[in-house]
Amino acid sequence: MKNIIILFICLFSVGNVFASYILIPMDAEGQKNHLKAYGITFWTLNKQQKVKWLLNYRGGSFLLPDFEEVQRECQIRGVSFEILSDNKAQQILEEISSPSQNMEAVVLEKAPKIAVYSPNSKQPWDDAVTMVLTYAEIPYDTIYDEEVLNDGLLLYEWLHLHHEDFTGQFGKFYRSFRSAAWYIEEKKKAELLAKELGYSKVSEAKLAVALKIRDYVIGGGFMFAMCSATDSFDIALSAEGIDICEPMFDGDGSDASYQNKIDFNKTFAFKNYVLERSPNVYEFSSIDMTQKRRITKTTDYFSLMDFSAKWDPIPTMLNQNHTALIKGFMGQTTAFTRDEIKSSVLILGENKINGEAKYIHGIKGKGFFTFYGGHDPEDYTHRVGDPKTELDLHPTSPGYRLILNNVLFPAAKKKKQKT
Repeated sequence: MKNIIILFICLFSVGNVFASYILIPMDAEGQKNHLKAYGITFWTLNKQQKVKWLLNYRGGSFLLPDFEEVQRECQIRGVSFEILSDNKAQQILEEISSPSQNMEAVVLEKAPKIAVYSPNSKQPWDDAVTMVLTYAEIPYDTIYDEEVLNDGLLLYEWLHLHHEDFTGQFGKFYRSFRSAAWYIEEKKKAELLAKELGYSKVSEAKLAVALKIRDYVIGGGFMFAMCSATDSFDIALSAEGIDICEPMFDGDGSDASYQNKIDFNKTFAFKNYVLERSPNVYEFSSIDMTQKRRITKTTDYFSLMDFSAKWDPIPTMLNQNHTALIKGFMGQTTAFTRDEIKSSVLILGENKINGEAKYIHGIKGKGFFTFYGGHDPEDYTHRVGDPKTELDLHPTSPGYRLILNNVLFPAAKKKKQKT
């Protein structure tokens, strides 16, 4: 019996010595498909395995338990990986934990359940988030107004909003597309859905949805919004009980002097903005920088802010990348006017020359939100009807990596932000 025990101890010790890990490097040199690397990490979490996110170590690498199944999945998806001995992995973790290093190892515990807010009908533009989730092979559910109003958000940890108009002005497409078949059809469908849900106007239905999303975040949910969903969401909240829609949108006139009635205390991120009253201007308010920009395509870049990984792991997670300088890209809401962002909101990425913020993050109640300006990180001026971006041509896209950082964020074991 004694010999059996000794043999077991020896085998256990040898197993520990030769135990190994998989490192998925995320630096520019070591990874050939950054986007699918997030999918591997998500897939591993769905197998009830924990993953360590090595913040600021080789571009924000991932440390996974070594299983043949994980290796095979990396090979199938074209994701670069390295096999590390237990000793080597411990050396890396010791280096990361050193007070002299701006690094941190964050444990990812459980894959979040993801919802994408989008109508079932095909729209004449693409959604960068659904494209990258599909490309990275990260599962998600599509929900819309009916599910949100019936408290369907309670089933999800992460919610995405993209090219959406929560003000009831149908995207402010009136001037350019009011005679287009797709615009007429989209408007008719939206009005019919609002009536089915018990509202006389689309603006009233969208406000009800925005309030449900607000409550979801306050209750502990995570909301990630891009393009026009960012400012139109805040505008809808601030205009609760006020008619800001002109007759071509809702059949009656807007409230007189509605600008003076806007309540900025109700918003998530923005303050002191001026609404665009004209239906012929493709703009919601002064929040957006699109028409105020003085920069060419060749010089349009935004820089990521640097945070302390040990003291501020949340913004550090959201900014993991293999470059600190990222190509700019346009959208209906391209970027945010710095002076109209609340002081409680954190600027994650900015273009200082233009005085604009591109990428911002904040806390609301028990939950979090991130707003990312622009429509498609790999299509500078994506327009209605343009073909979709083929991500096989952009597997290392830094702009798309920011989206996927946000997808993984709810999986992290949270520490209180210090600064």
